[in-house]
Amino acid sequence: MVTTKKKATTKKNLVIVESPAKAKTIEKYLGRNYKVVASVGHIRDLKKSSMSIDFDNNYEPEYINIRGKGPLINDLKKEAKKAKQVFLASDPDREGEAISWHLAHILGLDEKDKNRVVFNEITKDAVKNAFKEPRAIDHDLVDAQQARRVLDRIVGYSISPILWKKVKKGLSAGRVQSVALKLIIDREHEINNFKPEEYWTIDGTFKKGTKKFQASFYGLDDKKLKLETNEQVKEVLARIKGDEFLVDKVDRKERKRNAPLPYTTSTLQMDAANKINFRTRKTMMVAQQLYEGVSLGTGGTQGLITYMRTDSTRISPVAQGQAADFITERFGSKYSKHGSKIKNASGAQDAHEAIRPSNVQLTPESIAKYLDKDQLRLYTLIWNRFVASQMTAAIFDTMSVRLAQNGVLFTANGSQVKFDGYMAVYNDADKSKMLPEMEVGDKVQRVLTKPEQHFTQPPARYSEATLIKTLEENGVGRPSTYAPTIETIQKRYYVKLAAKRFEPTELGEIVNKLIVEFFPDIVNVTFTAEMEQKLDDVEVGKAQWQKIIDSFYQPFKVELAKAETEIEKIQIKDEPAGFDCDVCGHEMVIKLGRFGKFYACSNFPDCRNTKQITKEIGVICPECHKGQVIERKSKRNRIFYGCDRYPECEFTSWDKPIGRDCPKCQHYLVEKKVRGGGKQVVCPNSDYEEEKIK
Repeated sequence: MVTTKKKATTKKNLVIVESPAKAKTIEKYLGRNYKVVASVGHIRDLKKSSMSIDFDNNYEPEYINIRGKGPLINDLKKEAKKAKQVFLASDPDREGEAISWHLAHILGLDEKDKNRVVFNEITKDAVKNAFKEPRAIDHDLVDAQQARRVLDRIVGYSISPILWKKVKKGLSAGRVQSVALKLIIDREHEINNFKPEEYWTIDGTFKKGTKKFQASFYGLDDKKLKLETNEQVKEVLARIKGDEFLVDKVDRKERKRNAPLPYTTSTLQMDAANKINFRTRKTMMVAQQLYEGVSLGTGGTQGLITYMRTDSTRISPVAQGQAADFITERFGSKYSKHGSKIKNASGAQDAHEAIRPSNVQLTPESIAKYLDKDQLRLYTLIWNRFVASQMTAAIFDTMSVRLAQNGVLFTANGSQVKFDGYMAVYNDADKSKMLPEMEVGDKVQRVLTKPEQHFTQPPARYSEATLIKTLEENGVGRPSTYAPTIETIQKRYYVKLAAKRFEPTELGEIVNKLIVEFFPDIVNVTFTAEMEQKLDDVEVGKAQWQKIIDSFYQPFKVELAKAETEIEKIQIKDEPAGFDCDVCGHEMVIKLGRFGKFYACSNFPDCRNTKQITKEIGVICPECHKGQVIERKSKRNRIFYGCDRYPECEFTSWDKPIGRDCPKCQHYLVEKKVRGGGKQVVCPNSDYEEEKIK
């Protein structure tokens, strides 16, 4: 009898990452001896139902397995048990380190073992090199994450119940969100208290030979003069005798403009908002996709950018060298500034590189067919900025002239690109404005002078980009906190977006007033920035997290006790809606809910009739020709237009119907926003367009 030996099964190494998309990409790079699985984010956390912090035991967090992740945890335990070795490869930041620490605890791994693998980009070389140098779990990073989690839990779970009790259910407070809310409200108060001041300008059109150019009034008799009244303007114009002016000063200079730094998380969020109209959350979502990997056809799946949560502008020497080779090959050696050092902003943790393409050779054009529209737009932004950051300065020839007649002075400035430098890929300069050649003593002719009255404007409300910039400049929050902070203050209806600018609501004003009065440190920008710095010290082993929490909590609990007894119940009064309930006949009122104001029957709870507050635009529905078109909002707060007879009529449009039909095809016309802030009437069904409206 012939017996056959069973082939021994080779044990595989197990690698655990957070995301399934990331798992697929990495498994392809590591080969058959590795199995890569995903934890799908955190597997342990604090309870949602309670504070979950042991104040009597040095603020020890009380973790539990996240509800619903039991089957996943069991699968991870089975895979770990049969694996040759387990590697923890969650994201290279505090949050990722904490996820690895929790995984080690649940899987019974020795935390001193070198089983932690980190990489800043998901490329074959980066991943393979990282597995050659695994390390032990970094407890300083874990402690830094725990400290923030515990601090945020103490603030949120202490103040929020007071707001629920004294104002209304569903409210919350937090370290960064409360500061963001106060900034928005302080700006609103500035706008409301602003007193405009009158001022005047005089712009002139002049001519040298046949070439015209623009100049602006500067002053009188060698002194700069600010024109504040029409009388002053008349006095200036009265001194001008005839149209001939003399060139009495000419300055020519060469000016350099250095390339912008590569992106950090916050600068990427700002630029994406300003240049490609991405909300902060969308920017981070698309960046995550680019980081985790995109299929490039026969080239396989590749991570296209480095890790997108960073406050560093540092670039690795290897990436600098690759960029220099690319720039030299495409543009010439004079465009490359290889070897120059980029200084980080003060306070930057420098845990990772700046956000850059993983492979500079993968130009946006070369991989465009593999990316969706949003991925391509964001990748192009990142690629252009990185390549530009490694290029030489742009050089301009500038010219400034002063024109004089009878003591009246006008000035004109012009510039021309002498060497484009980094602007060959990232043109962020105004268009060149050249002046005709002029020398001191030349005569020019005045063609036109145009006096104009102006009034000083109040500061603008914050947009997502300017709010992030302000928070970062003040040292409040960190790159990973900005997107969830902005989302939370909108979700709680503390603020609303109007024309892409944050406007505080009545509810936001009430909550802010209470927090400012009873918890002043929470909304103190300096205090919050100093706390961020202390928490950063934990990350580098300079401070013990429990001591930082204790120094905060001892005075905070005194404020809590005072707030509990002294804050009086606030009644948010219902406003009359001006019409009766169509179900029971009682008066309808305007109530404030989680998602804003709505109509409700005053006979609640006996009558539960509610209606959405809508805004008519004065157009009959183009589909049913019976209902009125009203302005509505999607779940993501985006305005769209629909028929007020819904669900009988299901007409909807993202663009605003104008009540006229297309002369070509008789389809209804709509008003569409165009670049530059204007609008244009177009037909969605044909190529018909009308002139742009400013």
